Amino acid sequence: MTRDFAYSVTTGKPFAEVVAAFERLVPENQFRILHTHDVQATLAQKSFQRGPLKIIEVCNAGFAHKALQINMDVALFMPCRYTVYEQNGKTTVSLAWPSMISQMLPETEFRAPAEDVEAKLIAIMKEAIR
Repeated sequence: MTRDFAYSVTTGKPFAEVVAAFERLVPENQFRILHTHDVQATLAQKSFQRGPLKIIEVCNAGFAHKALQINMDVALFMPCRYTVYEQNGKTTVSLAWPSMISQMLPETEFRAPAEDVEAKLIAIMKEAIR
């Protein structure tokens, strides 16, 4: 069975409110925002115009530490990223499936923790768009 590489949800909630919700909810759920990339502003510096788009990088240190002890190549997939963008008057949030890491690395120990992180990050998404 195949599935898209990302989980996405769309809402009528304004872009800025969704981003603010992530800024509040991520730490409340034992994750940390490492960085927020303002892609719209970055592209505007080079005279490219586009609507609002932010990439929010998040991490749970406990999971990251455990995963790196199993296989250092997991660092290629870190940190987890949300994209939040506005298009056609709607706000869309996407997250690449963390559980897909377990399909790319040979160790079976990744599956359960990756699915746990995935469930938590999706719950944050759902709450952020309410």
